[in-house]
Amino acid sequence: MPAQSATMRNRDDRQGQRNTQNGGGTGKNGKKSKRRKAPLWAKLVMTFGVILALVGVGGLVSVNYFLGKLTNNIQTTSSVLDSEGNLGNKTVEAGKLPKGAMNLLMLGLDTRTGWGEGESRSDTILILHITASHDQAYMISIPRDTMAKIPADAKMNFPGTTARINSAYTFGSQKGRGWQGGAKLATKAINELTGIEFDGVMVIDFNGFKGILEAMGGVHLCVDKRMWSSHYVVNKGKVEYAHGADPKSPPRNALWFEKGCRTMQPWEALEFSRLRHSTNGDYDRQRHQQQLLRAMAKKASSAGIMGNPAKVGKILQAAGKSLKMDTHGVPVDNFIFGLKGLAAGDLIPIKTNNGTYAGNGSGAETINADTQALFDATAADKLPAYLIRHPELLISDATGASKS
Repeated sequence: MPAQSATMRNRDDRQGQRNTQNGGGTGKNGKKSKRRKAPLWAKLVMTFGVILALVGVGGLVSVNYFLGKLTNNIQTTSSVLDSEGNLGNKTVEAGKLPKGAMNLLMLGLDTRTGWGEGESRSDTILILHITASHDQAYMISIPRDTMAKIPADAKMNFPGTTARINSAYTFGSQKGRGWQGGAKLATKAINELTGIEFDGVMVIDFNGFKGILEAMGGVHLCVDKRMWSSHYVVNKGKVEYAHGADPKSPPRNALWFEKGCRTMQPWEALEFSRLRHSTNGDYDRQRHQQQLLRAMAKKASSAGIMGNPAKVGKILQAAGKSLKMDTHGVPVDNFIFGLKGLAAGDLIPIKTNNGTYAGNGSGAETINADTQALFDATAADKLPAYLIRHPELLISDATGASKS
């Protein structure tokens, strides 16, 4: 178990906090330092783009070596985005990367100790919309508690139902169908909800992120509001798992994440991405997850990572072990290099439901009109133009403040 409180600081953390307060973008003599772009692998949830960054460093021999570190561990399937068209998916020939805009669906699993097969839920649902030029990506979160139609599937002998969107993965993975069945039914349900068609699906066990973060050595994150953890408590100065704790009320010895910026240990960063005990609930958790991904992207682009081949290898190996994919028949290496333009772009997080709970008056969460319009624009490949008209939906910094 972790041996220190999440509120502890060290000298490096204090220095990092000063750097953050100073804007984090100045170098010697007060001159603004050149912004370092995060590699594509960090933007696609720590999987791909470091390969592209290494092309100019070690040549194709190094690229092939590191590509093997990643792809040898990835589980792939062709059963999610199949050729039968029963997902409402794009009529793009299997095995070829689309020439226009792309939509990738990422499902982050909540898999708890003691759970058996068919019990995991896709508590994190992210849509990556990549522009037609393949050099810009937008990240859209779908609230996990959104009540939605889970479509019937004759092959699964699933009759269909209305339930929380995160349960679609659970229904699909049962009766021995595993992650392939879970991803297929979740993709159908999200297509039904949003109207968005997908060119690739990724399933990620967020517990697997721990190995990536450990290989990185932790990441720098900013806590914008004081929040408590429902998973850990502090006993005699040591952090322990909160067995049997009330998940809705902080115990006397609750583990609190205090406001401020600091370097978090791997377990702390993962727990921060799960925090949701606040007035905004799951929307704060969505934002925390986006913060974590962006922090990992920043760390990945640092000289300490990119200049250390051994560390790169460990990170890619851990990333591959936590990732399962359907690329619609496109070989994983072709999929990576087909998106090489994204390595110089940005990953831009987007708000849904204006960043707050959208109820229907009967205790169920829904999608508001603005978010449905956001989905429509994404499905029609008109998202950038829509965001120009609605800049309030953009999240620009680590604390989740909107661009103005």
